Amino acid sequence: MHKYGGTICDMLGIDYPLIQGGMAWVSNASLAAAVSMAGGLGVIAAGNAPPEWVAEQIRKVREKTDKPFGVNVMLLSPYVEDVARIVTEERVPIVITGAGNPSSYVRTWKEAGCIVAPVVASRALAMMMQRMGADFLIAEGCEAGGHIGELTTMVLVPDIVRSVGIPVVAAGGIFDADTVAAAFCLGAKGVQVGTRFILAEECTAHEEYKNRIIKAKDIDSKVTGRITGHPVRVLRSPLVRVMARVEYEENAVEKLEELGVGSLQNAVLYGDKDNGSFMAGQCACMLDRVQTAAEIIRELFDEERLKSICNQVFCGRLLEG
Repeated sequence: MHKYGGTICDMLGIDYPLIQGGMAWVSNASLAAAVSMAGGLGVIAAGNAPPEWVAEQIRKVREKTDKPFGVNVMLLSPYVEDVARIVTEERVPIVITGAGNPSSYVRTWKEAGCIVAPVVASRALAMMMQRMGADFLIAEGCEAGGHIGELTTMVLVPDIVRSVGIPVVAAGGIFDADTVAAAFCLGAKGVQVGTRFILAEECTAHEEYKNRIIKAKDIDSKVTGRITGHPVRVLRSPLVRVMARVEYEENAVEKLEELGVGSLQNAVLYGDKDNGSFMAGQCACMLDRVQTAAEIIRELFDEERLKSICNQVFCGRLLEG
């Protein structure tokens, strides 16, 4: 049993109950390997990337470390069938899914020995995923960056914890020891952290992307594309202003989808200030420096800080003000 969240650590073979968020084009082999070597679960994000890229990233992670890692499979990807096959053939230790229902793949993955963890944003979906055979769930609140649901982490996590009998990992708005402690107080057995890892030294995202997160103010987080049914949280930019205007025009869905094509790649790979979609969670306004992945994880699970928070809670000091 590990001293930090034994259920998830024992299940995944990691030292900290931490999953690195699967951020398309950001979460590559460099970042995933660094997080896994530091004791968390590093994750490669397949996103809309071609299957050849995903296979290459899996190979690169295994060249760097023998620690457990995962692949985030985006079910809306045009390459999802090929990516699903690759993670099966490669027997990826942990498969995380998002943006859809993975029911047609779960049995095959589990037969290959993969642990399966869907990202969910509602109680109904969480219960469905449990019936389908998921090993654990990642409950992601709307504070998160990228594609989001409607409920906040504060409401979503305890609702799902009370509704299922498998471990729940909290995601959305988690960036330091205080928010890690809050997630455990809500009943989570672990946390998923995305935005903060964009500022990891090992993250290969463009410097412009990192600088935008460091400079972000609390009002710079915007949600685009609600009319499409797939809202996305991003940082304020010229592209976001155009999207906000288009959302009220005729044929808005088609126009927004056209504007979004390649926009994340433009941000991550090229730092395109005008045409880039700089996805980030609301916590971006609380982040101010680049660190190694190992330093980030040590701060998230700072033992003295976590003990201090627990003492305040259990001694009633929070109630005393």
